[in-house]
Amino acid sequence: MTFRKALEQRRSYYELSRAAAIDDKQIEEILHFAAKFVPSAFNSQSTRMVLLLHEAHTALWNDIVKETLRAMVPPAAFPKTEQKIDKSFAAGYGTVLFFEDTHVVEKLQKEFPTYAGNFTSWAEQTSAMHQLAVWTMLEESGMGASLQHYNPIIDDKVRQRWNLPDHWRLTAQMPFGMPLDKPAPKEFLPLENRIFTFDK
Repeated sequence: MTFRKALEQRRSYYELSRAAAIDDKQIEEILHFAAKFVPSAFNSQSTRMVLLLHEAHTALWNDIVKETLRAMVPPAAFPKTEQKIDKSFAAGYGTVLFFEDTHVVEKLQKEFPTYAGNFTSWAEQTSAMHQLAVWTMLEESGMGASLQHYNPIIDDKVRQRWNLPDHWRLTAQMPFGMPLDKPAPKEFLPLENRIFTFDK
């Protein structure tokens, strides 16, 4: 599959099975490739990724996300929330957690005060590029994924569970596995309202 084709087919899958098209080592290699070759402002390399497989994946969705939401969602509404977590996220094979190392960002802010106000948004851009790269490569491998944002309500529990540094800020969670559903057709806004070309 070409990069263009993988990017075209990359979609959000909300029904996943606990299976994978490639082995765990190859999944790790996807993260290694993204970490090495995705660009970052000032070559900051501030993105951190954590791959949760097997029991760790289950712990994230059942012990952390679900129990955090159980304390926040009204009891009458929680069964619907629980069903979504079980079917769409916990049912998958694994999850990639994306973080930004705030120490790297703060160091750059001090070293380049002229751009200090930009480094936070540049870090977000770096994280987003890593997310797209990993998502597209998972698609290329034959798997489906979605991008979730239960941060910041789960941040402290995630860091505690896997002994991660306090200065790592969680930006997104990407559950993945073999897709069981077909996404609905995607609607596109008119390109003439989104892309403009000038030659003088």
